[in-house]
Amino acid sequence: MSKPRSGTGADGFRKYYASKKDCGACALKALCTPNQETRKISRHPHEAVRDKVPAMAGTDAFLESSRRRKKVEMLFAHLKRILGLGRLRLRGPNGARDEFHLAATAQNLRKLAKLTVDAPSPA
Repeated sequence: MSKPRSGTGADGFRKYYASKKDCGACALKALCTPNQETRKISRHPHEAVRDKVPAMAGTDAFLESSRRRKKVEMLFAHLKRILGLGRLRLRGPNGARDEFHLAATAQNLRKLAKLTVDAPSPA
């Protein structure tokens, strides 16, 4: 019994192969595929989206998104490294959620304590 092909390889890429007849008759064969008999092209299913991303890289929305993502990732890194939350101790999705909420609350309280300590006292 054979397994039906999905169209993509194990690496997630779809491979396109030109026929030897088409490549042999092409005037650009020496430039296109000098060391191969035919042209082989690998394309990711989301390649069209990947092509659009560089055009969006300079926009204001992209810069705002990058700034927000860095902020959130730094909070996660702080939880993992400083507060030792590399592994969750409570079991199951509800336990993990509860433990994470407690850690986030502790992180927010630490921020609040820093703000109140650093703030000048009213005279």
